[in-house]
Amino acid sequence: MKDYQSILFPYAYNILGSSDDAKDAVQEVLYKYLASPREGVENEKNYLIRSVINQSINIKKSKKKIVRDDVWLPEPIATEQADTDLHLSDIVSYSLMVLMEQLNPKERAVFILKEGFGYSHEEIAELLSGTVESSRKLLSRAKTKLDTSQPIRRQQPAPFPTDLLEKFIGAIRARDIQSLEGLLTEDIKYSADGGGKIKVISKLTFGQKGVSELLLLVHQRFMRNASIVPTMINHQPALLYYLRDKLINCQVFSISPDGNQITQIDNVVDPEKLKTIAGH
Repeated sequence: MKDYQSILFPYAYNILGSSDDAKDAVQEVLYKYLASPREGVENEKNYLIRSVINQSINIKKSKKKIVRDDVWLPEPIATEQADTDLHLSDIVSYSLMVLMEQLNPKERAVFILKEGFGYSHEEIAELLSGTVESSRKLLSRAKTKLDTSQPIRRQQPAPFPTDLLEKFIGAIRARDIQSLEGLLTEDIKYSADGGGKIKVISKLTFGQKGVSELLLLVHQRFMRNASIVPTMINHQPALLYYLRDKLINCQVFSISPDGNQITQIDNVVDPEKLKTIAGH
């Protein structure tokens, strides 16, 4: 059953955006499966995938009833080993995980199954106990809401933007706002999720000037003495900030197609969401 945990985890996580919730969904399904008679189960793997998807949809629906802060970011997953761990390669990119929060749980499930795992509409209809037509409509609605050309399938990963991020860190440390602005696109988006436990200066900021000023302020107040570790989070470049060996921020970057500028910065400072990568 251990192999099934690895196989099933990406399905649950991509729907839920939470490692803990995904593990709970998988464990609940496996527990019920082992504890019940299994006559009539022709394809064990498909049965478990269907069960995990439906369990995840139900959990996501219940979580949506909770009033959240204005900004809610998915729990980051370390994917440095994605080339050798096939199941990690099924984890959706971070920026797409953020976008998918616009979808309802069923739209999200159909979108992930069709675009991420390559399921046919017939297979999705069977998995979700629906119809082919319903699957097509859910996918169409999901794509309209996302309005993105970003592929869900992981392409050949771009080289880690070491030079760009070194310039980024250098400009912040030198308080060189002009150089910093040049590294950011005009319409850059900055978001921060403290999970209600850590107070953030700004949850959402847009534009070169505003984001540059905020980055300098946050660095000066909270991260001036932090050590920085570059890594890959959900197949995107990221910086981990440690203060006295404690992980205080996971900063995930979206990079422009030419590799010269940063288009989006997502900051996870919620200690609960940092637990998985802190212990990685």
